[in-house]
Amino acid sequence: MVKVTIIGATGQVGSYAAHAISQIPHVKEVSLFGRDGNQLYLEGLSRDLRDSFAARGTNTRISWSCDEKDLRGSEIIILASGAPRKPDQNRLDLAVDNARIVAGYAEKIGRNASETLLFVVSNPVDVMTGVALRYSNLPPHRVFGLGTHLDSMRLKSCIAEFFNVHVSEVHTRIIGEHGDSMVPLWSATTIGGIQINNLPAFSHIPKDEMMERVKTSGSLIIRNKGSTVYGPGDAIATIIRTIVEDEHRILTVSAFIQKEVHDIGSVCIGVPARITRGGAFPVPIKLSDDELEAFRLSTEQIREITHLVFEQLESEEILSV
Repeated sequence: MVKVTIIGATGQVGSYAAHAISQIPHVKEVSLFGRDGNQLYLEGLSRDLRDSFAARGTNTRISWSCDEKDLRGSEIIILASGAPRKPDQNRLDLAVDNARIVAGYAEKIGRNASETLLFVVSNPVDVMTGVALRYSNLPPHRVFGLGTHLDSMRLKSCIAEFFNVHVSEVHTRIIGEHGDSMVPLWSATTIGGIQINNLPAFSHIPKDEMMERVKTSGSLIIRNKGSTVYGPGDAIATIIRTIVEDEHRILTVSAFIQKEVHDIGSVCIGVPARITRGGAFPVPIKLSDDELEAFRLSTEQIREITHLVFEQLESEEILSV
């Protein structure tokens, strides 16, 4: 039986994720964690969720706290805190401001819950996963981010629609940055177990239009309704279920790679990883030449921004001494 803590539970993604996660068998407690000053909101949210659990007959405990000591005992901590993205912002525009928030929470997690799995959702998620890894001092396999998991599901939906098949028949994934430099693995895409390039209709598939739809989906949703909620929330719940039930599924998350992908390493980025109760373990893969070049460019971009963020955080630490 597992305790899952959500830092940033007062946000829309965090609160919906709490509702979705509470339906997973073997999750015994969902703990809502927020910053000091949010006590009334957290109390109201916990009561609302408790009523929902009663209505549907869910026997999951709901709790809330602003005290870092209550992070103890969490098998999984979801870090979803940070400023929301505006319609005209890309995810990387948020990097420094959110890095300060993530670094602070990561230090609290390292002090109080050193045995937890730390699941990062805050954007830009690849950079924030790197920040969480450094400042929590947890082992790399126990710190990972949502990465391109939802992007992969968006592409999967587009392909299923184009071929008019059930979405479960499509297997595909996107690697690299959760952002503009993401890389679709068409070479690893199958429908009903058949390589997509062995299907005659593949020659007519609008690959560029599909990828544009995937890349702009989040911005369009934010522009039209203010925020993305259900897609990220259920994507988070899917990964939590995979961990709790120790399914050993291979999902595309932001993880620290060393030499698993053509010896490209020392960066947190979206890659296929085996997800277990022990954490996220990147799977060694080989890419086609064009996919490899695109992935290199994506990792270089994330590595550079992560380095700049670390420099900024370190300079602020020096100034504060």
